[in-house]
Amino acid sequence: MVSVVKHRQVNIVLLEADEPVRAHCAPGDIALVTERAGWFLHFINADGGLDSYEQPYASQKEALWAAKAAAEFGFS
Repeated sequence: MVSVVKHRQVNIVLLEADEPVRAHCAPGDIALVTERAGWFLHFINADGGLDSYEQPYASQKEALWAAKAAAEFGFS
């Protein structure tokens, strides 16, 4: 089930593995996707492209803190 946390005007969208990032996120959003290996962060760029961290986080809490830190400093 999709849920959204707003931090510094950035939507951090929490998704299950079967929920497509582009269907639920817009440019400027950060997606946290849970998969078997852990929680992955995906950044949706202004042009709709995705940048992602290669390694997953072990917990939702760790991934959310990383996403909030990215929101603090911005990304493009």
